[in-house]
Amino acid sequence: MAEEKKVYTRTKGILPDTVSGFCPGCMHSTVHKIIGEAAEELGQLDNLVRVEGVGCCGLGQFYVTCDETIAAHGRAGAVATGIKRSSPNSLVYTYQGDGDLAAIGLAETLSAANRGENFTVIFVNNGIYGMTGGQMAPTTLVGMKSTTTPGGRNPEEHGYPMHMSEIINQLTAPYYIERVSCDTPQHVIKARNAIKKAFKYQLEGRGYSIVEIVTSCPTNWGLDTLKSLDFLREKMFAEYPLGVFRDKGAEEKK
Repeated sequence: MAEEKKVYTRTKGILPDTVSGFCPGCMHSTVHKIIGEAAEELGQLDNLVRVEGVGCCGLGQFYVTCDETIAAHGRAGAVATGIKRSSPNSLVYTYQGDGDLAAIGLAETLSAANRGENFTVIFVNNGIYGMTGGQMAPTTLVGMKSTTTPGGRNPEEHGYPMHMSEIINQLTAPYYIERVSCDTPQHVIKARNAIKKAFKYQLEGRGYSIVEIVTSCPTNWGLDTLKSLDFLREKMFAEYPLGVFRDKGAEEKK
C-alpha cells in the first residue's frame, strides 16, 4: 500500500494570539502588527512577501505569516530586487535594522534606492545592534555607550551617526521617504498610515519607498522601558527628527 503523502499548509495573515517574543519595551512587535494591518486594509495579505534582514527582525514570522525569505546579512535590498522583478505583482517589502541596512548592507540599500526599485523598505532604527549584543551601529548617537564603544561614540574615532532618510533623499529615483515612530498611539497611527501609503505606491508601480521607524532598545541601551522612552524622545528624535522627506505622490496632486 502506497504511503499517503503529507501536505503541509500555512495560514497566511495576522496571528492575533501570538505572545510577544521581544524584550519588554521593544517596538518590533508593534511594527510587525501595523505592517499586517496595512496589508490587510489593502487586501494584500495573501500577496505579501517579506525579505527579512539579519537581527531581531527575524521574529516577524510569528506575527504576520506570509511568503518570506531571510537574506544574508545586509543583502535584503538585493534579494528584494530579484523577487520583485521576477514576481512584479507581489507586494514585496524588506524589514531591516540599522546594522543590516546601514552598515553591511549600505551598498545594497543605496543601489536599490538609486535604481528606484519598486519595493518597500521598513527600516527600524534603534541606534544599536540589538540581537548580537549591543555593539555600535552606524546610527549610534555621539557619546552613546555600546559594547564596542564603552566610553561613548567618539566622532574622531568612530565617525558621526548616519542619517539614512536624509542620505536616500539625495538620490533622484526614490518616490516616498518618511521617518516615523511608535512611542505613542498617535505616532503608531502615523506609522501605520506611512506603511500603508508606501505599500499603495508600490502597488501602483511608483518605485522605491522607505519608511524609517525610530524605536527604542531598552535591553541594549541599559534602561528600563519608561526611561528608554525618555531617551528616545529627548535624544533620538533630536538626532533623527520625524517627518516626510519626500512624497512625490503628494507633490503630483498639487
